[in-house]
Amino acid sequence: MNTETYALRMERISKAFGAVQALSQVTFQVRPATVHALCGENGAGKSTLMKVLAGVYQPDAGEIHDGGQRRVFATPGDSLAAGISMLYQELDLAEHMTVFENVFLGRELMSSIPWKVDRTAMIAKTRALCKQYGFEIDPESLISSLTPGQCQIAELLKALMREARIIVMDEPTSSLSESEATRLFQIVRELRGRGLSIIYISHRMDEVMDLADDISILRDGAVVHSDRARNLDIGKIVKHMVGRELADFYPPRSVSPGPVYVEVSGLGTAEGIADIGFEIRRGEVVGMAGLVGAGRTETARALFGVQPLLTGDIRLGGRRVALRNPADAIRNGVALLTEDRKRTGLCTQLPCSWNLMLPNYERTGMKHVLRRSHEQALCLEYGAKTRTKWSEPDAPMSSLSGGNQQKVLIARWLLADAEFIIFDEPTRGIDVGAKREIYGLINELAARGKAILMISSELPELFGVCDRLLVMRRGRLVGRLNVSQTTPEEVMHLAAV
Repeated sequence: MNTETYALRMERISKAFGAVQALSQVTFQVRPATVHALCGENGAGKSTLMKVLAGVYQPDAGEIHDGGQRRVFATPGDSLAAGISMLYQELDLAEHMTVFENVFLGRELMSSIPWKVDRTAMIAKTRALCKQYGFEIDPESLISSLTPGQCQIAELLKALMREARIIVMDEPTSSLSESEATRLFQIVRELRGRGLSIIYISHRMDEVMDLADDISILRDGAVVHSDRARNLDIGKIVKHMVGRELADFYPPRSVSPGPVYVEVSGLGTAEGIADIGFEIRRGEVVGMAGLVGAGRTETARALFGVQPLLTGDIRLGGRRVALRNPADAIRNGVALLTEDRKRTGLCTQLPCSWNLMLPNYERTGMKHVLRRSHEQALCLEYGAKTRTKWSEPDAPMSSLSGGNQQKVLIARWLLADAEFIIFDEPTRGIDVGAKREIYGLINELAARGKAILMISSELPELFGVCDRLLVMRRGRLVGRLNVSQTTPEEVMHLAAV
């Protein structure tokens, strides 16, 4: 890029954590009133670079220039004061407080009465800001009552109330419905039109190409390419990200399905699903499509014993089973990789080894006495089987990338010898290289004769990985399709009409 004026310049930024060089001589420049996408695999250095910008980390070398002035962000407060706001993937909101209380948190307006905040003024200012930007949200609503899309708007209101000039969005659509994501894209364009600069981090390449004016790509802690979006396409971006072309993004499958293993009939629960019925053969990958709220996750919860059945039967290998709770499901060889691995799948502050072994201590002879050498040997064996990248099995789970966290969960259920494995949004928040590895692992599980149900909101993924598709709409199963005999358009018609 040329030497034009920039809203932000980060020059030759380096940052190391012990022996690990997270950033090496990174130069990153953002033009005024543009959307600049920052792409890269998990572990490429995107989050570290943005935390340097946000004042969370201090660089070992390099300079930051903001609005033509050299800046030193010793704390997050310094960055906020300079007009830089970051919207993290895990939103930073107090759920027990209202929208306006979150917007003014730490910066409350005081009334003329000593020690008393001016609630009326804060509500009025929040409402005026909503009107200015066309946000449809009640300032007095509790955060806990909002949809994920409305929570994103609340985070944006915080940034705008601070008069932010540069807003960093980290995977902003990862938990949004299609309609909420569409509205967010409109908001991003409106903010750009009002002169703000947006740094947009996403693993969803279609979003990047749709929104970005400029694109920078990180790999192994260095910028490997930076260009106008119009000069790039998804194939070129992926090649720069992973250092190779992913021509065969979805690994080929050559498995011949075996006998029927999973038989579900008349399934219904209090969570709004009813009359769900399907079969899955051994060695078969069956996808489940549908819009957000269609009942896909609720079906997975019922199959894993999280939600009690009101009606219906589940048979595994011809045998009727009663799955009253997850413990029953695990004993019967059912596994669930949940859509939100950090909240409902992992204990992120515990070691990887504990997370892998949690449901497996009894079946590996360690119900009462833990044998560390045996535990470590199992973790190394199953970590190798899933090609998990960790410094050691006892590394904190939080130190792993999203893709490697997912691999630990797959290793957990491999060790548990699960025969029916349910994947709920298995590649959410995972970079393109790790996605392909997850697809390969799913293929390997199918080749071992496992019956697999895969829930995904990404139709290309379902078409690339699955043999058959089930389509959900409003808690009902409305379609059973062979992937080779249908189209994405037909699936969307069934899901939406």
